[in-house]
Amino acid sequence: QVQLVESGGGLVQAGGSLRLSCTAFGRTVSTYTMAWFRQAPGKERDFVAGINWNGFSRYNSDSVKGRFTISRDNARNTMYLQMNSLKSEDTAVYYCATDDSGVVRIRGYDYWGQGTQVTVSS
Repeated sequence: QVQLVESGGGLVQAGGSLRLSCTAFGRTVSTYTMAWFRQAPGKERDFVAGINWNGFSRYNSDSVKGRFTISRDNARNTMYLQMNSLKSEDTAVYYCATDDSGVVRIRGYDYWGQGTQVTVSS
């Protein structure tokens, strides 16, 4: 089993930055695909960004391209999401996910974190 713990969420003004972290426990995920999702109130959970095991393949949703950067540190069993130029529409609970499928995709991951709240004030 893999347990994922997100951190780094909070309240920030529009135009500001935050860095989210997702650390895995219970198993090393250095060969796993990892991804970030978010869910705003009353909306479905949406894919934000994904990264393959070595970081060579990264994908961002159109809504965050040029503003968010996904990365990982396999030595720390941790993935990051650097969020810049934040907008009010980025307000959501952010979740990390992972599995050993080897493919970055927009749904269907086996392991999920509990989420961290990001609130952007305008």
